[in-house]
Amino acid sequence: MGAINQILENFFAVMRTFRIKDAIDILAISLIVYYLIKLVKETRAIQLVKGILILLVLYGLAYIFSLTMLTAMLNRFFEFAVIMVFIVFQPEIRKVLEQLGRSKYTYRKLKSVFSVDPSNEEEILKQKKNISIFVDAVMQLHSKKTGALIVFERRTRLGDIAYTGTIINASPSIMMIGNIFFNKAPLHDGAMIVRDGLIYAAGCILPLTHNEGVDDNLGTRHRAALGVSEVSDAVVVVVSEETGSVSIALNGELQRDLTREALTNELNKLLITENSESSEKFSFLSYSRKEKKKNEQ
Repeated sequence: MGAINQILENFFAVMRTFRIKDAIDILAISLIVYYLIKLVKETRAIQLVKGILILLVLYGLAYIFSLTMLTAMLNRFFEFAVIMVFIVFQPEIRKVLEQLGRSKYTYRKLKSVFSVDPSNEEEILKQKKNISIFVDAVMQLHSKKTGALIVFERRTRLGDIAYTGTIINASPSIMMIGNIFFNKAPLHDGAMIVRDGLIYAAGCILPLTHNEGVDDNLGTRHRAALGVSEVSDAVVVVVSEETGSVSIALNGELQRDLTREALTNELNKLLITENSESSEKFSFLSYSRKEKKKNEQ
């Protein structure tokens, strides 16, 4: 009983000095730790974390049993641990900072690639017509089984990627898009970047996805589409050269085999609708569930 009373007394002593800023401090640290665990759990970095935990346990045992050489060696290792963490976890840290930078909390409102004023009906009709041009071009490429990769830039600017290709900065047309992706054209192998409704660049090189869970049947175009969607908020349309199927990549997820109507609806929602926070989820949730079931089978 004496021990329990002592614990209770210590607890109430701490609570008497507890202030609101302490609660905020604890909450902030808890959220940081939670999101770090969540991030690490979804990547290969979890294996590295397990390795670090094993070293910590080993260090504890070496200290308890007075293993002088092992303790000294691990001490030296942990002196440089912070620098090593930044080096080893560089992709994950970069991903967190990029997500933070484009978080909905960072912006008072989401600006789409076309920056449409929702009260301006004329502007909305103009941009819907613009999207219709891209959809018509994509469906022509689909019917001819011509591979294509079109990246619609949104909040995250892709200037570094655009400069790996050729700057065009021209109004879109079905003929121009078809010519760019014609299989003997010099720019057909790269990606097209669409900025503010214009064809900004073509022949651009995109980063490939590092997700090991991607379907083995997907080719380089689809992996590039997933890759750029993982490091930005871009909407990426892909036309398969093998099957002609049309897909959309967003936030590292892929929606495949879209019809003309589905493609039009998704692009209108994602590129024009002012409140696209909810539309970003569009049908990826149902698609992800289907993929999970498929993988389980």
